[in-house]
Amino acid sequence: MDINAIIQSIYASSAEIILLLFACALLLAPLVSPKANSKLIAYLSILAIIVAAVANVCSSQNTLTYNEMFILDPSALFFKRLFYLTTILVILLSIDYLRQKRLWQSEYYVFLLFALCGMMLMVSGTDLLSVYVGIELVALATYILSGFLRHQTDSTEAALKYVILGALSSAILLYGISLLYGLTGTTQLQHIAMALSKTDIEDPALILAITFVFAGFGFKIAAVPFHMWQPDVYQGAPTPITAFLSVGPKIAGFAVLLRVFLYGFAEQQVLWSQLITVIAIVTMAIGSLVALVQTNIKRLLAYSSISHVGFILLGFLTSPAEGFNAILFYLFVYAFMNLGAFAVIIALYSHNSANEEIDDYTGLAHSHPWLASAMALFMFALAGIPPTAGFFAKFNIIMVLLSQQHIVLAVLAVIFSVISAYYYIRVVLLMFMKPAQQPFTPVLSAPVLIALATTATVTLGLGLFPSLLIDIIRLSSP
Repeated sequence: MDINAIIQSIYASSAEIILLLFACALLLAPLVSPKANSKLIAYLSILAIIVAAVANVCSSQNTLTYNEMFILDPSALFFKRLFYLTTILVILLSIDYLRQKRLWQSEYYVFLLFALCGMMLMVSGTDLLSVYVGIELVALATYILSGFLRHQTDSTEAALKYVILGALSSAILLYGISLLYGLTGTTQLQHIAMALSKTDIEDPALILAITFVFAGFGFKIAAVPFHMWQPDVYQGAPTPITAFLSVGPKIAGFAVLLRVFLYGFAEQQVLWSQLITVIAIVTMAIGSLVALVQTNIKRLLAYSSISHVGFILLGFLTSPAEGFNAILFYLFVYAFMNLGAFAVIIALYSHNSANEEIDDYTGLAHSHPWLASAMALFMFALAGIPPTAGFFAKFNIIMVLLSQQHIVLAVLAVIFSVISAYYYIRVVLLMFMKPAQQPFTPVLSAPVLIALATTATVTLGLGLFPSLLIDIIRLSSP
């Protein structure tokens, strides 16, 4: 590799390099300066993300570097900007939550930066090995973050389950990658696509390789039957980390699936579409039906997230161009409406009551109507009720399915959406239709208010003006 190629590679990955340097510096900051408290580290982490975002803006696009293992194309930039926004919101939601939990360890924010860097590597990876490095960086950081409340049994239990099942999924993914390498002699996606075009689609080794690769990624997005870890981890992890897990790594997993399956395995769509069809239907069914009997709000949102995963997977069964645009719109909207719901949960957290049971929200509208209205907005959006952005997200997927003559799948998507609306509306009815059972002492600090205002504005704004995001997504299409 000559000097020009090295400079070009560093320039293309400057955002990731900046984040890693900031993360390492912030990790050492408490040793250098004892006055570097947790809150200061939080704001310095936000500064690091802003600097990385500026570096991305200044970097040249469509640059394939590091021996064709890393690319900075419009779709990668779209996901990275979404990661920047969501991670900043999670940091804002963490500041007061950690103070109330009396957690002063600044490493919390450092691991968030490492996880962000891993997600960025995932969406820019054009080689299965570089993608795997990104996945493991995210996994190692989130393993630690999910067990950050180490004095609570449910948190350590959640982290242990996450580590064990995560290691299993990594082994499955590596086995799938090794099978692909044996079939094609490469791990680079473009070369894999070219090699597989000459391979018999009924080759048992190819079927097994695609199945194992999808299983490995299926754990990251929590598709059934790879979802076993999600409810327990969501309930046991610190609530801001639950919010982060529900959007960041999940969206990164979908970004990798888009690149690998819609473009790396494009000619094998007849083969893997059958697998995804079954998994999408089962995922929607399990997520929607099991959520009906949940009493904990975080477990409810965990199964809600599983249901949304099934809905998004339906977009893979359409044409690459239409499906890509519909999935990107859904992922962007999902990130903000889900983070908004968790922002309300965090705002209501207090020393006396965590307010994590669904019944704890009874009568919230009588004492804090604006907070209840925000929660209602996010619940309606997750249910897909107009005029929220969640409605257009689901509408786009259904219309794309109909355009490809997938009538049965479109009908099933509507049925499960109606079922899921019940448990979302149940929360709204408890807040507005019943008297309060306990006093509420919400923490509405400036960081929490900024997060709530941002998520609510995006959720409602894109519901009223969806074309704003649609135009951006069209520019991000490969």
